Amino acid sequence: MTLENINFFTLQFWEVISDDHGIDPTGAYHGKLDLQRERINAYYNEAASGNYVPQTILVDLEPGTMHSVLAGTNGTLFRQDNFFFGQSGAGNNWAKGHYTEGVELVETVMDVIRKESENCDCLQGFQLIHSLGGGTGSGMRTLVRHSFT
Repeated sequence: MTLENINFFTLQFWEVISDDHGIDPTGAYHGKLDLQRERINAYYNEAASGNYVPQTILVDLEPGTMHSVLAGTNGTLFRQDNFFFGQSGAGNNWAKGHYTEGVELVETVMDVIRKESENCDCLQGFQLIHSLGGGTGSGMRTLVRHSFT
């Protein structure tokens, strides 16, 4: 899961992981090593087309950041139905991310987390990439974390 102000790092993370596994920006496998394909299920699902799709959920309360990810060079790599964004953002305000704007998205986000988890043969864990401040990074992340219990 990825939360606000971290999209640059998220894209860099997926570029490195994709390169390590021999995946191009369209999700096609071009690797040459058996080990690349053996470990590919830790981060990717294989789509019906044979392309690989990251097992990730991207969340932001500000719609502009998600649109910029989709418009980027790796935007087609991600499942668009795993992108969730609010309408107005939280203005770097923890309370808005936790009590107002984030509340509108948290149930949907938790449903997708559950769905992605159920699609795994052997769930190994969650890797959260989020900022420590801001309305989404701190406020909504806390809300999501509390929803796990």
